[in-house]
Amino acid sequence: MEALNIVHGMATVLSDPTTIIFIFLGVFAGVFVGALPGLTATTGCALLLPFTFGHAPLQGILMLVGVFCGGIYGGSLSAILLRTPGTPAAAATMIDGFPMSERGEAGRAIGLATVASFVGGIVGAFVMTLMAPKLAAIGLAFGPPEFFALTLFGLAMIVAVSADSLMLGILAAAIGMWITTIGFDPIAATSRYTFGLRDLLGGVELIPILVGLFGVTQVFMRSEKLLTFPKSAKNETYLPTWSDLVLTKWTAVKSALIGVFVGSVPGAGCDIAAFAAYSELKRSEGPDSDLGQGNPKGIVAPEAANNAATSGALIPMLSLGVPGDAVTAVLLGALTIHGFEPGPVFFTTNLDLIYALFAGVIIAQIALLIVGLSLTGLFAKLIRIDQRVMIPVIMFLCMIGSYSVRYSVFDMFVALLFGCIGFLFEKARIPLSPMLLGVVLGTLSEQNLRRSLIMSHGDLLIFVQRPVSLLLICGAVLAIGLMLMRARAKAQS
Repeated sequence: MEALNIVHGMATVLSDPTTIIFIFLGVFAGVFVGALPGLTATTGCALLLPFTFGHAPLQGILMLVGVFCGGIYGGSLSAILLRTPGTPAAAATMIDGFPMSERGEAGRAIGLATVASFVGGIVGAFVMTLMAPKLAAIGLAFGPPEFFALTLFGLAMIVAVSADSLMLGILAAAIGMWITTIGFDPIAATSRYTFGLRDLLGGVELIPILVGLFGVTQVFMRSEKLLTFPKSAKNETYLPTWSDLVLTKWTAVKSALIGVFVGSVPGAGCDIAAFAAYSELKRSEGPDSDLGQGNPKGIVAPEAANNAATSGALIPMLSLGVPGDAVTAVLLGALTIHGFEPGPVFFTTNLDLIYALFAGVIIAQIALLIVGLSLTGLFAKLIRIDQRVMIPVIMFLCMIGSYSVRYSVFDMFVALLFGCIGFLFEKARIPLSPMLLGVVLGTLSEQNLRRSLIMSHGDLLIFVQRPVSLLLICGAVLAIGLMLMRARAKAQS
């Protein structure tokens, strides 16, 4: 029955060339928007939402889905080439993507990201098609204790991304988490660490922090050392080699499954999915792996996960009417505007639209592969531009990206401040990745810890009385214990 429905949905989409054109336009626009620091997939969908009016609902919705998929992938381009993630979901890709670019393998890195995004998107689309209602029910089982345990597991992976020093990694993560406490306390209704600045009442936005820590820092580092930008190898191919595909095939599939599950949990998002997959890869590869130094698996894991998470985020939106992240909140608004009401009844009253939408997601992934591979060579050649031209351009993009989040000059100064912090951290050999992880998970961790304690009237046993929460906490403790044991054994040998 499912197979017949998806075949019927595919026939519905393919029978209308206009719908396919809309999907390709959405993917292309998404890649462009995602590659520009600060202009996220959410921004792209919000900007293009008015253009869906006056068109068939399926065409408009699938164009926005194309923007979603393309935007998440597009963020990897600037992460790999410029060490400036275009979107938060690409921050994990940068860890291994930029070192590959520095080695003169920018085209190979982008090709890997493109293929991994396609594989993750396809896996996510098929899982969404077959298991949407069931995964949505599992996602709804996540309450504050489970969310806190999930963030605790992610923070435990700080050990994994702190290759040189556990203590420096913990220090960087603690600073990142402290930054998330700045602003108006949503639970106690008081301001914290604002120093009398009204601009800090809303907290410090993630995009300026990302842009500052990695983009502006990179500008400072390159300006100081007068480094030349990495150049592509003379006979470089812009497609992954067969050995690359064999090496990373199971990483892609495993990370895609992680991504679609994390994406189906309302509020988790593509950035959490990417870091979850990268952390699992780090755990499975062991402490002696070369992750962080340009390992192809380090690109494949987060890219497969964050693109699979796009399908995962659609699951609770369609089956329960609960958006999985900010982009699906925009998509939910688009469906409502076009006269639909996502939720449990949606699967019975609009079955034809549902499976046409599922088919459109699959076609969007094919469009992403075509657009991505077509533009890989062009993007890889960008790093050949003279540094005296590129450094000002990168700085300009960083400032524009920071300003575009809230149209605030203050955010530009925030990016500059974090650029200085990042520069000093690089000099002191303090890793930036744990700080980024602390910023990403800090708000989610604090809010769900406090909500859990309110639910239990201060009883910490709530975290071990719920099976999913207990499992995640045990995983975090086990991961830390194993890593410390390996480090000790290595020191004694």
